[in-house]
Amino acid sequence: MKLVRYGAKGQEKPGLIDKSGQLRDLSAHLKDLDGEAYSPASLAKLAGLDASKLPAVDGKPRIGAPVGGVPKFIAIGLNYSDHAAEVGMPIPAEPIIFMKAINSLCGPNDAVEKPRGSTKLDWEVEIAIIIGTRAKYVTEADALNHVAGYCVCNDVSERNFQIERLGQWTKGKSHDTFGPLGPFVATKDEIADVQKLSMWLDVNGKRCQTGSTATMIFGVAKIVSYVSQFMTLMPGDIITTGTPPGVGSGMKPPKFLNVGDVVTLGIEGLGEQRQEIVAA
Repeated sequence: MKLVRYGAKGQEKPGLIDKSGQLRDLSAHLKDLDGEAYSPASLAKLAGLDASKLPAVDGKPRIGAPVGGVPKFIAIGLNYSDHAAEVGMPIPAEPIIFMKAINSLCGPNDAVEKPRGSTKLDWEVEIAIIIGTRAKYVTEADALNHVAGYCVCNDVSERNFQIERLGQWTKGKSHDTFGPLGPFVATKDEIADVQKLSMWLDVNGKRCQTGSTATMIFGVAKIVSYVSQFMTLMPGDIITTGTPPGVGSGMKPPKFLNVGDVVTLGIEGLGEQRQEIVAA
């Protein structure tokens, strides 16, 4: 299934995209696509519905982040060796964990704000994991059993705030709109091999990032298992998993985003995003 949330910000409704690409409403079956909606029992119930009998949604409504409620927004840094090399960082011996504030979460095509005082606004195409089952101290062999699905994430980053302003990375990763997610969550059955998906990102129509989940240092199963050693993962929690090379801070000379720039990005089987940069 391809699960979406659509409608005005703060008023999103649950929906799904059927096999023909038609958006259909799930409001009669779910209040929202929150953590409980991504549990195995809920997904099994939704999978049993006849999508052709669900109400079709007309027009082109705004698409929101495909996870509602207040999930944890967890991120993994420097998870592609060639990205670590381009920014002059050593390849990590174990996953680097940081958090993105939940207020950074937004729809895949919402405008991204350039914060006041921002000088180094950057982009990162990433695949995000959506947790479906409570996970605490899970093994790598069992980890994927706790995953509901996957989606596209742009881990928008302000490098000056992140690196030069001291402290942890969180403050460079958490401004409003720094977490475009979606357009949909593809449940696990939609993805044959999560470690073989191509990914890309363009800025103003120019290709900046080209990569594949095949080149992750730590794969999805390792990440879920590892994070579960330090915090309990709950249904609906989001883990975005790192970016391939081609970020602005790794270019020579570095290139950063300005008001009016347009970022487009996508991952094989998970759809595409588009964001215009606006002033905060």
